[in-house]
Amino acid sequence: MHANPSDDSVHPEPLAAIEWPTLAMMVATYGLWLVGTAAWQISAPLSLLVTTLMITQFSSLQHEVLHGHPFANRRLNEALVFPALTLIVPFNRFRDLHLAHHFDPNLTDPYDDPEANYMDPHVWDKMSAPVKALYRMNNTLMGRILFGPAIAIYGLVKMDAALIAKGDLAVLWAWVLNTLGVALVLIWVLGFTAMPLWAYCVAAYAGFGLLKIRTYLEHRAHEQFRARSVVVEDKGLLALLFLNNNFHVVHHMHPGAAWYKLPGIYAAKRDYYLRRNDSYVYRSYAQIFRLFLFRAKDPVPHPLWAAPIVATDQPGIRSSGET
Repeated sequence: MHANPSDDSVHPEPLAAIEWPTLAMMVATYGLWLVGTAAWQISAPLSLLVTTLMITQFSSLQHEVLHGHPFANRRLNEALVFPALTLIVPFNRFRDLHLAHHFDPNLTDPYDDPEANYMDPHVWDKMSAPVKALYRMNNTLMGRILFGPAIAIYGLVKMDAALIAKGDLAVLWAWVLNTLGVALVLIWVLGFTAMPLWAYCVAAYAGFGLLKIRTYLEHRAHEQFRARSVVVEDKGLLALLFLNNNFHVVHHMHPGAAWYKLPGIYAAKRDYYLRRNDSYVYRSYAQIFRLFLFRAKDPVPHPLWAAPIVATDQPGIRSSGET
């Protein structure tokens, strides 16, 4: 994993032999997922809700695992998330693409950042009007929740199919492992619960959609890479669902820090982190919903690629709460 060359505080802390809060969260997530899927005959809406939430929580736990939690042993960590509760995104691909994303100088680059939502303006100009309309809707928060998962899945499958066709065995193996993980999930859901397959697929898609709330504005286009990662000062249910990755600049500066340490790390040096990210901060997810549910925060084409890179004032909500 790459570290920011200009940041001497990015190196991960030594991990404890067992991080019990993460392990406890893992047990609770699997337990509630089992309850949620099994509750279909009691209440289909409740079953869908609980299953959806636990799929999102599981995705957040996969993120913890790829960063080296809760054990010091990588294989043991990855065994914990082998069942493919999310169905469509192979863990090995998520791991490799996300760790590439952590090379901060490439953040938001349409080609070098695997998680970038911006496009090369030249590519954008060649797109058809209907496709542009879809991507513009995808740049609102509601659009990202509804269409973001489909766009991301299509892009991943298309990219990986091309890589497999070129002989990339690592990508092929990631999909083989994911198929086995999906099989474990389907054995439980179809063999031991009354939940129909379509309902589980809806929950998986909705869980991915909820995750898009977190990733919606995690990174912005800014001339300084240190100022591209957000802080959302939220400690509510969504912050728990996202395992505190709303303190995202802290996570990028300390990628080895466990999720339950991020709020304390931020609180101890709040002014420092806000200087680092040029006050790219929001008070809460409620504020983000109010501002961007039906309004795009950013253009689709990368705004700093459309013209020579110059100083830009493209803040989020500064500490005063003003746009």
